[in-house]
Amino acid sequence: MEVPIPKNVTAMRRTAALAMLFSVATLAFGQVQARDDHLESWNDGPAKKAIVEFVETTTNKASPNYVPPGERIATFDNDGTLWAEQPMYVQALFAFDRVKALS
Repeated sequence: MEVPIPKNVTAMRRTAALAMLFSVATLAFGQVQARDDHLESWNDGPAKKAIVEFVETTTNKASPNYVPPGERIATFDNDGTLWAEQPMYVQALFAFDRVKALS
């Protein structure tokens, strides 16, 4: 005697199989689309060159300037940009300058 499988179990198996297929496809094809130019929207120039060289040097294990992943630190502002050395919002500096100019 065959035990019937409830429809929801079959649907769950199908969903799980599709999710696994999607995950594998994403991982496989995501590697193919890797770019050589990670800052493609930037103009070629000394700033871009310096940043790319710094990252390549500090992430290359053979380099004397290699920094292990656990020691790499970057601080980002709310909009995703790096903070300046003195973390004061540009808007606050502008407001202080305007108060001085208007007084």
